[in-house]
Amino acid sequence: MTKQTHAFQAEVKQILHLVTHSLYSNKEIFLRELVSNASDACDKLRFEALDNAALYEDAPNLEVRVTFDVAAKTLTIRDNGVGMSAEEAASHLGTIAKSGTREFMARLEGEQKKDANLIGQFGVGFYSGFIVADRITVETRRAGLPPEQGVRWSSEGTGEYELETITRAERGTDVILHLRDDEADEFLKTWRLKSIVGKYSDHISLPILMRKEQWDAEKSQQVLTDEWETVNKAAALWARPKSEVTDAQYQEFYKQISYDSEPPLAYTHNRVEGRSEYTQLLYIPAKAPFDLWNRDKRGGVKLYVKRVFIMDDAEALMPVYLRFVKGVIDSADLPLNVSRELLQESRDVKAIREGCTKRVLGMLESLADSESADDKTKYQTFWNEFGAVLKEGIGEDHANRDRLAKLYRFASTHADEGVSFADYVQRMKEGQDTIYVITADSLAAAKASPQLEIFRKKGIEVLLLVDRVDEWMLSHLYEFEGHALQSVAKGAVDLGKLQDEEEKKQAEATAEAFKPTLERLKAALKDRAKDVRTTTRLVDSPACIVVEDGDMSAHLARLLKQAGQGAPSTQPILEVNAEHALVRRLAGDDARFDDLAHILFDQALLAEGGQLDDPAAYVQRVTRLLSA
Repeated sequence: MTKQTHAFQAEVKQILHLVTHSLYSNKEIFLRELVSNASDACDKLRFEALDNAALYEDAPNLEVRVTFDVAAKTLTIRDNGVGMSAEEAASHLGTIAKSGTREFMARLEGEQKKDANLIGQFGVGFYSGFIVADRITVETRRAGLPPEQGVRWSSEGTGEYELETITRAERGTDVILHLRDDEADEFLKTWRLKSIVGKYSDHISLPILMRKEQWDAEKSQQVLTDEWETVNKAAALWARPKSEVTDAQYQEFYKQISYDSEPPLAYTHNRVEGRSEYTQLLYIPAKAPFDLWNRDKRGGVKLYVKRVFIMDDAEALMPVYLRFVKGVIDSADLPLNVSRELLQESRDVKAIREGCTKRVLGMLESLADSESADDKTKYQTFWNEFGAVLKEGIGEDHANRDRLAKLYRFASTHADEGVSFADYVQRMKEGQDTIYVITADSLAAAKASPQLEIFRKKGIEVLLLVDRVDEWMLSHLYEFEGHALQSVAKGAVDLGKLQDEEEKKQAEATAEAFKPTLERLKAALKDRAKDVRTTTRLVDSPACIVVEDGDMSAHLARLLKQAGQGAPSTQPILEVNAEHALVRRLAGDDARFDDLAHILFDQALLAEGGQLDDPAAYVQRVTRLLSA
């Protein structure tokens, strides 16, 4: 193939522009990305060679080499991994097939434009070389292809790249960075490159080699020799004893595998022995990723078998509701050619999944139950970021349902955050045996709900559930340690022992006296309300909307409608406060009874967060009432 010029994919042009003009706060990140890519290429060769050992081409020792030429102002990252064919070079280096590119560009164009850590998160790490280089040349040959099918790719990071066939004896890839003049002084120094490798790539299990330096007395300076030395520990961090790994190393490794610029909230490193033998190094992040709610996006846990990288989205090793967990699992039992199908069926994988789930829940319990103010703050931070996802587990993980319920935190009428079920039970009134909850679209809406009035009057705490997942959670969580969960917006209010006999007798007498008006209200609202009844739950409001115990809540019905899903059509119940002045007026105003009845219903519906089917009719009724 003669030299050919190709245009970059449109998205690549935008990314290259952003990389060269925006990513300047942490320039050294480029070396981390290119060394990581080189390591991945070696891992890929090792994996493919399981079925075809000839790919090693009599050179089974995999390594990464970093060299530089001060005179030419070039820095080269070489690997003897799988390499690329001409088609692969055009595909991998000229286009971006990974979804999320637009999100990446939006992040860079926004407040985080200086955060070079983002570049690896979206699979565009190769282009980080243009942070320091005005031209990049890639020379490569895929393992198994003849030397004559080598490829040279080159670009100045503008709108085009060149591709040509070359003869290359060695398999693998050389990435040659032609450094800009202002970058050459910093990155063409052995000590500087060693420090970057030590900081970001020390954990990589392959040896990263550089030429040794020695003092030249005649030149009075350090000069490069022909002897190579390994500049990383060349041992997987998770395979090292815990006593040999510092907290700073754990945190740096987390940043490497997660592309997160913040340290994790917590981590656990354990070697598990028994029916299954494996090592786990798991982290809980401090901040949720942008795609947290994509249940199909799984890339948190990397699977290794005997330190051989297998896959980086091993979803079978962690339940969906823990998809935010990052880390590494290295199994000693799984076969090296393990497939996704085998992961789903293997008993060993099931044991690993159960063990990792328990370990993560244990980490969260340690934070949640700690007496340390710092740990409590960390747990609240975790809950604010990931609590809604953790609630998914109550219906998916029956074995750990009790442990999960203890980890849940809510707002309540007593506190705006951080209330556990255990806290609630401890504060229960004497004679109370039910946990009262209410669901709403927001904390403000929950606090303003008229259904809470009697509970506030009596000082009874109510949990305020405002996450979209809460309705689903309540369909699976019925009780906590023997105390039933009861929505205050469902069924008739029954405070049991919390309501004295005199109050009950008074309520019964009021209901009896109000019967004629109730019958008229039922007739006026027969097409809108399943029933109309008096209630003791209201103190300051004239009416409220509730549903029967077995019916779908109005809040859930709204959520389903917003999601474009159908919800069963059920009529609500209107409960009225017979002691309220507006309701009393209703009983004595025959001329405007129907208008007042509908206004009462509409106001109750609005207060509950619902929407009017006919807003114009409501406005007309209110106008007639005000004009009278």
